[in-house]
Amino acid sequence: MKTHRYVAFDLGAESGRTVLGTLAGGRIEVKELTRFRNEMVHVEGHLHWDIHRMFDELQAGLKACVSAAAAQPESLAVDTWGVDFALLGRDGHMLGLPYAYRDARTDGALEAFFARLPRERVYELTGIQMMQINTLYQLDTMARQASPVLAAAADLLFMPDALSYLFTGVKRTELTIGTTSQLYDPRRACWADELFEALGVSPNIMQDIVPPGTVLGDVTEDVRRDTGLGAVPVVATTSHDTASAVAAVPAQGDDWAYISSGTWSLVGVELPEPMITPDSLAGDFTNEGGVAGTFRFLKNVTGLWLLNRCREAWAREREISYDDLLEPAASAAPFPAIIDPDDGGFLNPPDMPEAIRGFCTRTGQAPPDEPAAMVRCILESLALKYRHVLEQLRRMSPRPIRRLHVIGGGARNRLLCQFTADATGLPVVTGPVEATAVGNMLVQALALGHVASLADIREIVRTSFDIEHYEPRPTKQWDRAYERLGTVIATTCS
Repeated sequence: MKTHRYVAFDLGAESGRTVLGTLAGGRIEVKELTRFRNEMVHVEGHLHWDIHRMFDELQAGLKACVSAAAAQPESLAVDTWGVDFALLGRDGHMLGLPYAYRDARTDGALEAFFARLPRERVYELTGIQMMQINTLYQLDTMARQASPVLAAAADLLFMPDALSYLFTGVKRTELTIGTTSQLYDPRRACWADELFEALGVSPNIMQDIVPPGTVLGDVTEDVRRDTGLGAVPVVATTSHDTASAVAAVPAQGDDWAYISSGTWSLVGVELPEPMITPDSLAGDFTNEGGVAGTFRFLKNVTGLWLLNRCREAWAREREISYDDLLEPAASAAPFPAIIDPDDGGFLNPPDMPEAIRGFCTRTGQAPPDEPAAMVRCILESLALKYRHVLEQLRRMSPRPIRRLHVIGGGARNRLLCQFTADATGLPVVTGPVEATAVGNMLVQALALGHVASLADIREIVRTSFDIEHYEPRPTKQWDRAYERLGTVIATTCS
C-alpha cells in the first residue's frame, strides 16, 4: 500500500501550525507537529504581521517534520487568511512588515474610494463584498497617503504567496487567495485594470495567477541547509484558509451550504461560476475562487473573534478556559440580548465586553451583566446571523439548501452548533475540525497526482474523520429572537 506524506502550514490570525498528513489506503491521518502564537505586532502606532518570525517558525516546523517523519514529505504548502500582503523592492527583499487587516488606517477607506469609482462598478468588476479590510482599500489608503513603501514596491505578494516565495524564490499568486483582494475580475479571469487605474497604482506589481494545486518549485538550498529537508516541492495549494476548508467539506450532492467557523464565519455555497447580480450586491455577497473551477459564493460574518476577545479580557483578571465559559452559558437564561456580530464596533475594540455592553445600550437592551450571559448572547446572536445569511442565500442560490456543514475550529463548539441547527431549522453536520489543514494537504495530493478530483478529496475526508449531527429543535423563541435581530440591524443601520 503506497503511503504519501505532506506538510501543511496553516496560519490563522491567532496561531500558526505545522501539520503532517499521511495518506494511505484512501484515508488521511493528520498530526500536529508544532504550534506558535501569531499575534499582530504594534509598530509606530500601526498593526503589522512579523512575517520573518512566521517564516522562522515554519522552518522550525520543517525541522520537527524531519525528526518526526519516517520519510521525507513529498510536498509542502502554506495557507493563511486573506487580503493582507507583503511588498517587495526591486532587489526582491521585503519592504518592511506587512500591515494587518485590523489596523485602523483603513477607517473611511470605502467612502474615499467610492468617490472615484462607484460601489456598483467595483462589485460589477469583482463580485467581492465591500469590507474596508480588502486589499483594494488597503492599497488605496497607502496611495492616498503617498506611502514611500508603495512607491518603492516592485511586487505585491499575498501572505501565503510571500511565505512560498521565501521557501522557493518563486513569485506567483494562487487563485483562491488572489480573489479575496477585490482586485480580480472573475469573469475575465485576470486582474481588473480599471481598479488599478482608479488606484493610481501600476498593475505590474501583481503576479501571474496560478490555479490551486500548482507546483511552484523546490525549496531553496538555504532552506534545505537550515532544516535538513531534501529537494521537496512547494505547492500553491488552496492558499486561502477558507478555500482549503471548503475543499475538505465531506459533502455529497449539491444541496448543502457551509459555515467555515473560526475567527470569522464564512457562510456560503459552492457554485460552478460566479454570481454577480443586483441581489448579490444588495446582500453584499462575495465570489471567491475554489478548487476545480468552483466559486465560493459566501458572506463573511464576524465569528468566534467576539468570544475570543471576551475571554482575553476576562483572563486578565483570572485564568479562564473556553469550557469555563461554555458550560455556564449552556444553562444561562436564553436571549439575554441580541447583537449584530458585524457591527463595526466589534472589528478591533480595546475591550470587547465593554463594546458589547455599549452596543446593547445603544439598541435599547439591558447589557448582559455576567460572563455566562454574555457568552450566551454572543453564540445565540451568531446563530441568528447565520439564519439571516442563509435566508438571503436561499433567495439567490440556484440550488436548494437542505443541510449545513460546519467545518473548522468552531465545529468543536457544541453549544454553537446546536444553536445553529435550532436557529436555521436545518440539520447541521460538523467536522472535520482540521478541515483547513486537511484541504491544504489533499490539494497537494491533487497537484502530485495522488488523487484525481475534488470528489475524491471529499470521499477521503468522509472515510477518514468522524462527523457529528445536530438536529434542529425549532421553537417560537428562536423566531421571536430572529425578529429582534432584524430590529437591531435596522436600528444600527438607520
